[in-house]
Amino acid sequence: MMSAKGKFKRQLSLLDLTFIGFGSMFGSGWLFAASHVSSLAGPAGTLSWVIGGIAILVLGLVYCELGAALPRAGGVVRYPVYSHGPLMGYLIGSITVIANSSLIAIEVEAGRQYAAAWFPFLTKAGSSSPTVAGWLVQFALLLLFFLLNYWSVKTFAKSNTIITIFKFFVPALTIIVLLTQLKSANFSIHGFAPLGTFGIQSAISTGGVIFAYLGLTPIVAAASEARNPQRTIPIALILSVILSTIVYVLLQVAFLGSIPTHMLSNGWSGIDKAFSLPFKDIATVLGLSVLAVFIVVDAMISPSGTGNIYMNATPRIIYGWARSGTLFKIFTRIDEKTGIPRPALWLSFALSVFWTLPFPSWDVLISVVSAALCLSYALAPISAGAFRHNAKDLHRPFYLKGMAVIGPLAFIVGSLIVYWSGWNTLSWLLSSQILMFVIYLFCKKWVPTQQVNFAQQVKSSLWLVFYYLAIMVVSCFGMFGGNGAIKQPWDVVCVVIISLVTYYWGTRTGLPKAVFDEDATDIAGSESSSTKIVG
Repeated sequence: MMSAKGKFKRQLSLLDLTFIGFGSMFGSGWLFAASHVSSLAGPAGTLSWVIGGIAILVLGLVYCELGAALPRAGGVVRYPVYSHGPLMGYLIGSITVIANSSLIAIEVEAGRQYAAAWFPFLTKAGSSSPTVAGWLVQFALLLLFFLLNYWSVKTFAKSNTIITIFKFFVPALTIIVLLTQLKSANFSIHGFAPLGTFGIQSAISTGGVIFAYLGLTPIVAAASEARNPQRTIPIALILSVILSTIVYVLLQVAFLGSIPTHMLSNGWSGIDKAFSLPFKDIATVLGLSVLAVFIVVDAMISPSGTGNIYMNATPRIIYGWARSGTLFKIFTRIDEKTGIPRPALWLSFALSVFWTLPFPSWDVLISVVSAALCLSYALAPISAGAFRHNAKDLHRPFYLKGMAVIGPLAFIVGSLIVYWSGWNTLSWLLSSQILMFVIYLFCKKWVPTQQVNFAQQVKSSLWLVFYYLAIMVVSCFGMFGGNGAIKQPWDVVCVVIISLVTYYWGTRTGLPKAVFDEDATDIAGSESSSTKIVG
């Protein structure tokens, strides 16, 4: 494996990591999701936010153990390699890089859409697509993110801290002002949950709830640059999720309650069309022009801040993927002076520009990105469970008690969120992963087998193929975009059973002994590169 010339520098504090987590969870989600959640679930949308927050917190607890024990750059794609071999890194790396790089583009698209409220020439009339001028603005933002991340980690961290403070101020002001306009009748006019549990579940995956919460990756991706990572990573993960949940629930309540009641005479189903820019539109309807100005300003800054965070996280993910040996080795290079993986940063920039080309709108893309990222998150409990068997001597500064319950529960939660994404998303997302598995089998002579032979890699990954196929079958016949042959709650029961089978199969068929690469680029202060097998 090619050794890098430089190494990551431990410069990020607990405050930096917390702001990275909160900042990544607080981008375009708060600006668009409230009306989508309301149209799908009505007042019960508040439960969608609570359930989503609990789901991400459960997954976050697993990452607390992994991140503290193995503070590695791009850890989200490297943990499966350590527990199950390079084939797993190949599959998870591809889906995670696509999701993270497209997130950068989604955030600048969101900022441009809100900016069009003042500068209508940025968006084509009657659509959400950018004009040439709008696309150039998006490109300029991406270039700015690239430059902020090119020079040093501290440049990124300082700019992110300033942006995140402003990002917190405007939503807090919005909550306070809109709560003074609360109308209690809105919470019962068509029933608390007009579409029942189906609406609550749909709002979590396709309404933007999980998309808004997906901020664990940037913290884990920056683990090699955190000071005292064994302490700061778990605290930052937990603080980010709890703080985001509180703010999102209050925002949803404020939006639901402040809508003029007469506008709900035909129900909640069309509310996302009436308030396509939810908080700006509601402020305008209520005559709160000053608040509307603040929201539009924040709407141009808030998504940009999140895009900047993912421009920082994606190169670390690409670096982690390359370290597994299933991506070009050039992406393992790190600049000696700055500690920045610059080749990976260039690729991240190119991919983010690619995703700004004519693709579907924000609300269409988020279901795909949410499913892809949640899928990569959901596999972390299986890696953590496998380490309990094949890396018993691994030092765990944060030892998650109750892993026997929390591990399978976290995987079930992640699987349900993936299932709720719907057949239209999963049919191609999971089938593309199966296709990549087949391609890997046909490229046997080029795959890395230094520490893990090819047969062992396949054996340790078959459970994932089973999982993909089984979830696709339930999705095809289920209630979320399928033909509806499997009714609720039996579709949920099927997903739970599939998840339990997969979890115990996956945790029991990891590598006989976990293989951890200890590299000076990852672990500040180490003097050499080596491979350590722990079992």
